[in-house]
Amino acid sequence: MTSTTEPTEPLSVEQLSATTLLRFATAGSVDDGKSTLVGRLLHDSKSILTDQLEAVERASASRGQDTPDLALLTDGLRAEREQGITIDVAYRYFATARRRFILADTPGHVQYTRNMVTGASTADLAVVLVDARNGVIEQTRRHAAVAALLRVPHVVLAVNKMDLVEYEESVFAAIAEEFTAYASELGVPEITAIPISALAGDNVVDPSANMDWYGGPTVLEHLETVPVSHDLAHCHARLPVQYVIRPQTAEHPDYRGYAGQIAAGAFRVGEAVTVLPSGRSSRISAIDLLGEPVDTAWTTQSVTVLLEDDIDISRGDLIVPSKDAPPTTQDIEATVCHVADAALTVGHRVLLKHGTRTVKAIVKDIPSRLTLDDLSLHPHPGQLVANDIGRVKIRTSEPLPVDSYADSRRTGSFILIDPADGTTLTAGMVGESFAAPEPVKDESDDDGWDF
Repeated sequence: MTSTTEPTEPLSVEQLSATTLLRFATAGSVDDGKSTLVGRLLHDSKSILTDQLEAVERASASRGQDTPDLALLTDGLRAEREQGITIDVAYRYFATARRRFILADTPGHVQYTRNMVTGASTADLAVVLVDARNGVIEQTRRHAAVAALLRVPHVVLAVNKMDLVEYEESVFAAIAEEFTAYASELGVPEITAIPISALAGDNVVDPSANMDWYGGPTVLEHLETVPVSHDLAHCHARLPVQYVIRPQTAEHPDYRGYAGQIAAGAFRVGEAVTVLPSGRSSRISAIDLLGEPVDTAWTTQSVTVLLEDDIDISRGDLIVPSKDAPPTTQDIEATVCHVADAALTVGHRVLLKHGTRTVKAIVKDIPSRLTLDDLSLHPHPGQLVANDIGRVKIRTSEPLPVDSYADSRRTGSFILIDPADGTTLTAGMVGESFAAPEPVKDESDDDGWDF
């Protein structure tokens, strides 16, 4: 039974945790133990079914293993199970008494780093694993850079396999110090370091008896209590139009609704709104949510908005508050992660998908590529290859209403698509930059492009 009493005091962290969903991603180099950590989380939090555990026990026994290999709980592809590695992004849903979780277990191989972009793009938290024997390596830095680029607000450094370094505090401290310094330089806002042994279960769900020098939370405890921001008052309200609803029935002869999922913020009946890129304005006359009228709708809710005026609106348009409209532009500068095997080059003709709108575009320039070892910028590389992170300048055929990625992860992001076969080439974040690249001469006035 749901109470109808409105809360008079702000929710505490514990109360908020019980009512919120945490999306988090795991990342790390090959054999750092990501799948084992996820399996341990699911197993020790009693979030797996009996038949799932029995299947893992049988598979482990067939390999000659005395104990269940918990990594098999997440390695779903046959190639993953046979090779003992993670290839695809594996999503898992589970819950404890304090919080619900959507977990994305991402691959560790360099050639699958692009998959981390997929897994972490909507994450509130990223768990970056490090093998205590190896410390911070290039792939660790790459994962930290992707987490920073995607503005994941919370990063957990899980120093795994502490049992193989005799649970030495000095080993953990040195790795935590190095990683924290590097990630802080990237701009990661919050870093929590936890020493663990996923195989033995130390500090994953239950506190470890082998590391009495550590007084912080276990991995699960931190996941259950880390604050997830739900303050919508400071979000830029954005509604990408996905579908125009016109039933044209005798009961609703004049009904014209604009349906979509609210990307950010909140909309209210009576609010003045502007439709972009046309710039036409009106007021919200009604909001339908699940077939019922409501006065206010929030982020992630799928709604149908009705306006007071009859305006030409179609799929791909963006409805925004008139007092908080983003600028429209045909020139976009962004930091991107290239995810395709084929290189992205200057002059490349692509499709750019922003929200529900797709337009033609041309890559005008690639000012720099990020070198992960020292965070330096390699100027004018000419191209980006798979897993490269770099800066690009793009010219679109039509004006687009884009936010800075720092202001809105949903409406400040885009993907570039190969128009020949529909392959996703690049994931981009508008305005994001680790450092300012060297200025590049703009020759767009006489380059011969037709937009």
